[in-house]
Amino acid sequence: QVQLVESGGGLVQAGGSLRLSCAASGRTFSRNAMGWFRQSLGQERRFVAAIAMSGGSTYYADSVKGRFTISRENNNHTVYLQMNSLKPEDTAVYYCAAGLLGTNWAPWTNPRAISSWGQGTQVTVSS
Repeated sequence: QVQLVESGGGLVQAGGSLRLSCAASGRTFSRNAMGWFRQSLGQERRFVAAIAMSGGSTYYADSVKGRFTISRENNNHTVYLQMNSLKPEDTAVYYCAAGLLGTNWAPWTNPRAISSWGQGTQVTVSS
């Protein structure tokens, strides 16, 4: 079992930036990917971005491409999400996620593929 602890959420004006961090502990595997989902009030949890812990390949939702960047530090099993040019529609609770990565990214973007979740951190973007 992997434990995930997030930090870095907060309130920012539209056009601003925030960086989220997620530290993993416990049984971490090189075949894992880590990433982020977000959930707005009354909506389902949706994929944002992910990175393979081995090799470092990345994958993004179309809504955040060019604005968000995911990165990792393998030594301390930490993943970061740099969020730039934030928009009010980015407002949500952001959840760190970890799960086994297969041969392509598509299945990993389904919340059902995730084996471990963080507690969530609120990101609020004011207009």
